[in-house]
Amino acid sequence: MRIALAQLNYHIGNFAGNTDKILHAISEAKKNDADIIVFGELSICGYPPLDFLEYDDFLSQCMEAVQVIAKHCVGIAAIVGSPAKNPVLAGKNLYNAAFFLAEGEIKSITNKALLPTYDVFDEYRYFEPAKEFSCIEYQNQKIAVTICEDLWNLDDDPLYTHCPMDALILEKPAFIINIAASPFSYQHAEVRKQTLIKNAGRYKLPIVYVHQVGAQTDIVFDGGSMVLNHQGSIVQELAYFKEEIRYVDLKINNAEVTDITSQTTLVAKASHAEKYSLIYDALLLGITDYFTKLGFKKSILGLSGGIDSAVVYALAVKALGVDNVLPVMMPSAFSSSHSVNDSEKMIANLGGKGQLIAIEKIYKAFETELQPIFNGLPFNVAEENLQSRIRGMLVMALSNKFGHVLLNTSNKSELAVGYGTLYGDMCGGLSVIGDLYKTDVYGLANFINRNQEIIPQNIIDKAPSAELRPNQKDSDSLPPYDVLDAILYLHIEARKSFAQIVGAGFETTLVKRILSMVSRNEFKRVQFAPIIRVSAHAFGLGRRMPVVAKYNL
Repeated sequence: MRIALAQLNYHIGNFAGNTDKILHAISEAKKNDADIIVFGELSICGYPPLDFLEYDDFLSQCMEAVQVIAKHCVGIAAIVGSPAKNPVLAGKNLYNAAFFLAEGEIKSITNKALLPTYDVFDEYRYFEPAKEFSCIEYQNQKIAVTICEDLWNLDDDPLYTHCPMDALILEKPAFIINIAASPFSYQHAEVRKQTLIKNAGRYKLPIVYVHQVGAQTDIVFDGGSMVLNHQGSIVQELAYFKEEIRYVDLKINNAEVTDITSQTTLVAKASHAEKYSLIYDALLLGITDYFTKLGFKKSILGLSGGIDSAVVYALAVKALGVDNVLPVMMPSAFSSSHSVNDSEKMIANLGGKGQLIAIEKIYKAFETELQPIFNGLPFNVAEENLQSRIRGMLVMALSNKFGHVLLNTSNKSELAVGYGTLYGDMCGGLSVIGDLYKTDVYGLANFINRNQEIIPQNIIDKAPSAELRPNQKDSDSLPPYDVLDAILYLHIEARKSFAQIVGAGFETTLVKRILSMVSRNEFKRVQFAPIIRVSAHAFGLGRRMPVVAKYNL
């Protein structure tokens, strides 16, 4: 049996675009003599559709698309993901389903049983979990069709009370097909592989795993679809961060798969084994799809001469093209000369054109008007934030005038402790590095410079500073970033308490201050731009905390 793995990039709610893409893949698979072509989870509507699922018209268009695709499934079968109506009155109105299409019609529907409701997932909000399980039959073979999370319950401390495959294996299927939408994080690809290997070993069956690729606002899907044999060895692995269709031949005798061959041999992806390579590719895809799927082309950002804006500028130019990125330098009286010089050098390195708008006169005008109200009060954070808000106002004015999307340049360390100004440097339509701690921003900068100097070395080497007062350094108010980021990682990613972090060797007063800063700045983060997710716990949908609370972590 020849199976086509269709690893595609879907667009939420774009039924015409998704359907055309699926039909083109079916046509190609027919030419390559495939018996079945498999698409990703909720491929009809895109994942995650969120509250679109509460609109009857949206659901009707899903079913219309499935019916159109089914008519093209003659001489080939297809498995596509779509919401399906729950025919009974009890429970949620929908299932997250896999439709098996053959002979021009819908032959069967398999519903997802294990509905993740954690991190960025909220499937139980919309879907009813399946309680009945049966294999599909095709060419006299039984196939166990599962949907993403249905294979993710083999941990020592399982999240769910049952495993769908424990029921399906009783029907003695020849192999497993799993369609998935599994969000990227830089640690997740290896976890995913180990999960599939564990399933193949437990059930002694080959697995055809079809993932999707592409970014949906803040969530990135990295592809990496694969085929495993019954011993758990990966015999086929598709590209990461790219659309691709590949074929695998399963030789089945007496309902057992005796051999697996593929059109292409497995290629080890050493370049994707490194953390910053994965993050780099994920962020590029996140930027590209955000602009492409929203119909935008041009971007703008403030280029300060610091490491954060330099990394975002380099990524944006790579993703969108140098002519589609406008860097704006906005020095003040407190800006060092090298801030502008370093920025100009970087713009030249990339062959771009920038804009310089000095803010000192604007700042003085604000200062003059505020003087009677401030009435001789000492310079403090109010004047610092005023500079940041002037910059935010300027880049937003340019954004409005020319239709450029403002890219935010704040990092995760700053967002965690509130080291940013609302309506100032926290402005933006998309946060590019908001899920990268400062130490990882430096790591990514060095990765970007791995072959040639794109980011001037002085930007990487100099001490970080917001340059909002004379001789300011980040270290004036924050601990060294390697210490800060270690504490933040334990608190945010590892979910450790105050006592546990202190127990890990960090100074008590410092930990208390940092955790207090994280807690009291939640109000800023809920007003922040969408953040491209590259870790297991990004701010936004993946970390939901109350703004008004009193809890001593």
